[in-house]
Amino acid sequence: MATEEVLHMNGGVGETSYANNSLFTRKVFMKVMPILKENITKVYTNINVPKNCLKVGDLGCSSGSNTFFAASEIMGMVDEVCLRLKMKTPEFHIFLNDLPSNDFNSNFKSLPDFHKKLHQQKGHNFGPCFIVGVPGSFYRRLFPENSIDFFHSTYSAHWLSQVPKGLIGRGLNKGNIYIAKTSPPSVWKAYCEQFEQDFKLFLTHRSLELVKGGGMVLTLLGRSLDEDEEPISTFGLIGKALHDMVLENKVEEAKLDSFDIPYYGPNEKEVRKIIEGEGSFTLERLEICNIGWDAGINEGDDSIVYDNFMRAKFIANNMRAVIEPLLKIHFGDAIMDELFFRFSNKLVQLMENKRDGRRGWIQVSFKHTYNDDEDHEATSSDSRVRSLRRAGIGSEEAARKFFLGMSMEEKMKVRRDEFNVLGYFEAEYTKNVRD
Repeated sequence: MATEEVLHMNGGVGETSYANNSLFTRKVFMKVMPILKENITKVYTNINVPKNCLKVGDLGCSSGSNTFFAASEIMGMVDEVCLRLKMKTPEFHIFLNDLPSNDFNSNFKSLPDFHKKLHQQKGHNFGPCFIVGVPGSFYRRLFPENSIDFFHSTYSAHWLSQVPKGLIGRGLNKGNIYIAKTSPPSVWKAYCEQFEQDFKLFLTHRSLELVKGGGMVLTLLGRSLDEDEEPISTFGLIGKALHDMVLENKVEEAKLDSFDIPYYGPNEKEVRKIIEGEGSFTLERLEICNIGWDAGINEGDDSIVYDNFMRAKFIANNMRAVIEPLLKIHFGDAIMDELFFRFSNKLVQLMENKRDGRRGWIQVSFKHTYNDDEDHEATSSDSRVRSLRRAGIGSEEAARKFFLGMSMEEKMKVRRDEFNVLGYFEAEYTKNVRD
């Protein structure tokens, strides 16, 4: 089954739903807010961005309170800028994007409460705010060209479009569900290459959809350079719990060996290299941060003392809300309670050995790259350059040589927009030679 059909958080409002287990994500979002505010302020004060309506895309919105928390915080930041500059607050058009399997229904059901709270806080003259759901993979185009002012994504871009191609059906990562000490180098390579391919696509599509001067802030799970050996990971502990169940004949060994998580936590060097190589964005900030696995457990009440079992259950429920749908499809529903109970016990063992886990994330602030001196260039020229980037070609001269060296069979494999661009260059090249 395709990843985008099964990759989603636990829906609803039950004990293991994402709606009730997303305090960790909110904690991270709060830490990213200074960078978010810096970027959105620059975007809104940019002369190229219309002031009457600000269009914001939330990529990987999921469901639950965090969905509208992010939207309301962004609107509040713009409102502050407008008050400072003595400008009228614009209308807001918020696009909530996630995969079609996301629980959009829960989001839409909570819209009346969101609007009511917004009016109570800001008054009825604020906005208005229009919210639209946009189901689809952000590894494909989601919006028309030059239509979005600002993109925001928290804890989504580390999910891959699919299990790395080099791992599918080959059983190379035996006994693991993600990269581990026992994983061969080919597994690391497959994950790294899949992330690079996906992240390049993500950046290229967003560059087409953003207006000139638009901005983007991403937060994705990652690792520092000194963690490349193998940090303590929640996925690793879940893999060990599954391996224990294999030894007890509660899970088939072949089932475990054939399962790999479509996720990759890059280091900052990898992220920087991809961004600079793709070339559509100016990198304004790239920072690696980390936080305890149980961050957010005492949200709103610092007086409660949590023992290791309570902390472990909090972490286990957070992970279950995120990863259970993927596990359930492959291993079946029957083992889920026992699996996460075992995972929780492994967390307690870590804590008792004074080895509390920490989760790293990478926060990136971008500005859409464009040259003020070249604003007069035709849109068709911009489209040609972007298409060349998608084809992995760095210059028009390289495109000419590339196209002339292709067989007809190879030309047929090139996407239509790239073929047209390369065809344009072939025609120009032939014309120049003839003349």
